[in-house]
Amino acid sequence: MTLSSASRFLAAAIVLGSLISTPQRAEADDVLVFAAASLKNALDSLVPGFERQSGQEVVISYAASSILARQIQQGAPADVYISANSDWMDVLQENGLIDAGSRVNLLGNGLVLIGGPTAVEIEGLSPQTDISAALSGGHLAMALVDAVPAGIYGKAALQNLGLWDSVQQQVAQTDNVRAALALVAAGAAPLGVVYRSDAQAEDRVRVVASFPANLHPEIVYPAAVTTQASAEANAFLSYLQTDAAMAVFAEQGFALPGD
Repeated sequence: MTLSSASRFLAAAIVLGSLISTPQRAEADDVLVFAAASLKNALDSLVPGFERQSGQEVVISYAASSILARQIQQGAPADVYISANSDWMDVLQENGLIDAGSRVNLLGNGLVLIGGPTAVEIEGLSPQTDISAALSGGHLAMALVDAVPAGIYGKAALQNLGLWDSVQQQVAQTDNVRAALALVAAGAAPLGVVYRSDAQAEDRVRVVASFPANLHPEIVYPAAVTTQASAEANAFLSYLQTDAAMAVFAEQGFALPGD
């Protein structure tokens, strides 16, 4: 990597790392939702309908599931938590911080390798796929591979293909999956590993290859209200499970329960 390209990459990483904000509760009776970053487009499109229907304001904080779970552990006043994997929800349940009776597996997803608009498609990922060569000296953008669900799933898939050792030195880790998506969209990384729904949400990337589901743990989005949640929070979680909401999730690339 040249000095100019390295500077460009670092500048992009700094800017993109601030894209996912963590808003504070605007009013005491707002429903404050902590949701995995990959849900941003879908939830942003669903919230107005719930607000019109209920007259209740909803504030959403998007970040990596791990960051949000730790914030809840530290006393953040979340009403609803939606994670991109079961492990972080399990942690909060073991801590007595969510209402276990409200917990539901809301959605699923797929994992894909993305590139810029001119990236060459790979027909069938295999142990013979040379991702390192395809990077041409650039970086493979991934969410944190030991903490963030998308990164954990991606690392597992690459390990099961026998490709992790050949690419790990070229991995650029980001705080969440949307930041990894943004690096590829901005041209700061030639390839990235994101969810199928993320790729569908960004016009500046294309899917280069899809990872078979048997290469990584099942991608599940559990959702639950916290033990401090209001009745309005329960209503919002119920709203996300309606047929109309599920149609929006499906349109944006998520898998539905039972798929």
